[in-house]
Amino acid sequence: MKLIIFDFDGTLADTRQLIVETMQETIQTLGLTSCTDEQCASMIGLPLKQAFTDLIPMSDEMGNRCVDTYRRIFSVNNAAYVIPTFPHVIETLQQLSVKGYTLTIASSRSRQSLLDFVHTMHLEDIFSYILGADDVVHAKPHPEPVLRTLEAFGCSPEETLVVGDMKYDIEMGRRAGTRTCGVTYGNGSPQELKEAGANYLLDDFKEILTIL
Repeated sequence: MKLIIFDFDGTLADTRQLIVETMQETIQTLGLTSCTDEQCASMIGLPLKQAFTDLIPMSDEMGNRCVDTYRRIFSVNNAAYVIPTFPHVIETLQQLSVKGYTLTIASSRSRQSLLDFVHTMHLEDIFSYILGADDVVHAKPHPEPVLRTLEAFGCSPEETLVVGDMKYDIEMGRRAGTRTCGVTYGNGSPQELKEAGANYLLDDFKEILTIL
């Protein structure tokens, strides 16, 4: 294995509360059908507009309003949060980097948001390539983010591992032909990750060192 492609939300960083609260405020602001926190969390990993349109039946125009409203509220909420990484993430990423693995991110959040988080977490030297939803035509679970990354580094699917907490991450990797690894501490359940076809399941991020 040479290349590892990581999801961000729910895999590296514990952003669930921030995302769910912002989604709930967006729903309330626009007077949409109420949803549970669990229903909102189940949409994490999808492109923002699709997260809302899959969650609640609505017009395309309302989907766009959700995106605009969410981003406005998120900018306020994000300033009040200190987003933690999950246990053992920082030191394990450093170990993987020292071992010579190429580490990248493929996320459904915007590129600038990812860059801001990576800068705040002092991980600029760890990640060689970062793809946000606005960098691709087709976001996950479409394989484009993985295929773009493979092309950028000249790697084959057989040399690549995709790591994420949601079925969308696993589906993305499988459709690109890579090995896939689900982390069970994030927003998706172990059963969902198994059913999506994950080759490995990790209960702790540091366990990735044992499967490479």
